[in-house]
Amino acid sequence: MKKILLIVLAVVVAAGLVAFMVIKQQSGYTKVLTAKLVKQDLATVVSGTGQIKPKTYANLGATAMGRITHLYVKEGDLVKKGQTVATIENVQQEANVAGQQANIAAAKTDIAADVAAEKTAEANVEKAKADLEQKRLDWEREQPLYKDGIVAKSDYDAKKSAYDTDIATLNQCVAALNQAKAQTESLRGHLQTQIATLRANQNMLDLTKAVAPFDGIVTNEPVREGETVVEGIQNTEGSTFMTLADMSVITAEVKVDETDIVNIRIGQEAEVTVDALPGKVFKGHVTLAGDQALLRSTGVATLQSTTGTEEAKDFKVVVTLDTPSNDLRPGLSATAKITTAKKPNVLSLPIQALTMHNPEDDKSKGGVQAASSSPAAKSAPQQGVYVIEKDAKGKLRARFVPVVTGITGATDIEVLSGLAEGQEIVTGPFKTLRGLKNGALLKRDTVKQTPPSAGGTS
Repeated sequence: MKKILLIVLAVVVAAGLVAFMVIKQQSGYTKVLTAKLVKQDLATVVSGTGQIKPKTYANLGATAMGRITHLYVKEGDLVKKGQTVATIENVQQEANVAGQQANIAAAKTDIAADVAAEKTAEANVEKAKADLEQKRLDWEREQPLYKDGIVAKSDYDAKKSAYDTDIATLNQCVAALNQAKAQTESLRGHLQTQIATLRANQNMLDLTKAVAPFDGIVTNEPVREGETVVEGIQNTEGSTFMTLADMSVITAEVKVDETDIVNIRIGQEAEVTVDALPGKVFKGHVTLAGDQALLRSTGVATLQSTTGTEEAKDFKVVVTLDTPSNDLRPGLSATAKITTAKKPNVLSLPIQALTMHNPEDDKSKGGVQAASSSPAAKSAPQQGVYVIEKDAKGKLRARFVPVVTGITGATDIEVLSGLAEGQEIVTGPFKTLRGLKNGALLKRDTVKQTPPSAGGTS
């Protein structure tokens, strides 16, 4: 029994000595998480949420008052441009059109009769001209005979009178012809008036029909057959038959945070996902980047807001889908991920490795700050990372290296200068990294491993 106790005591003492040596060896070391710099593809992505909207849509409203007699389509139906989709009662309008068409037909008959009268008048003029020519020849032959005393004066006077009479007859026929032509022109003018009235009546009839202005789909139909609709008056909106959407060009209208809108440009690539269609990704591109801030709480433009409350703001961004789908419907919730920058095979580091370091901290010696680091001469903190290097004794130490960065990905950031591929840097933990000093002794944390990089793209 005594031997057993001695053996146990010896083991405990040995374990204590080993633990003491380990603790002593590790005293003054800081455990850190590390990672090596690699090259990879990076992309900066800005996200926004909103809804699916067609680029072109229209509310077909009532343009006349009356009872709906027919609704030829329903929600979800496809319609063609020029197709009649609804009608309201139009008995009076149809009667007006029919009556005016009859008036026009009668006017055309009257014109035809007057044209015939013109022809008759023209024939009378030609006959009068022929008679006049005959009488002129007779009178001219009579004149030398009268001078020679061959014919009596009464015969001469009769020939002269017949000639003068035919001149008057010709003038009368010409006047009748001109009168007939004037009458015809007057009837033609009245016909144009009748035609204009018919167009007005036809327009009133057309206003009782709702016609599709383009190919599209019926997305809303708030009325039913038998209901009475009214047209809009001044600032009062009229009744709406239905809403048509042209789904050949579909957009995702999203809101982007004010801090990201400066990076949005027309033409940038985007990926759109729709909550109702999980697993599907629609490619698109930015076609509009709003230039007016919207209050996040109300959606009202800041220029229209009457309150002076400072709050978060968004900007409207429109992404047009490259390949529309028949599964999409207006109003579906959507999320757009817009790629604002992309670089292939660039040197990058985990974002959490970046820290701020004040060079003045390296000038202090023995707790007393160097004279050159007076408050007036203090420099601003620098952005950088702690690189792991071995000292002359082979121990790991931290050395702060200023870094110039570029585009930011989902978990990594581009390194423009200051580092090289393959260098090992400190990535955490966060609290340790914030308090880490230049030249501090380091020890890799073998328990916690740096999670593998997810890459810069998303």
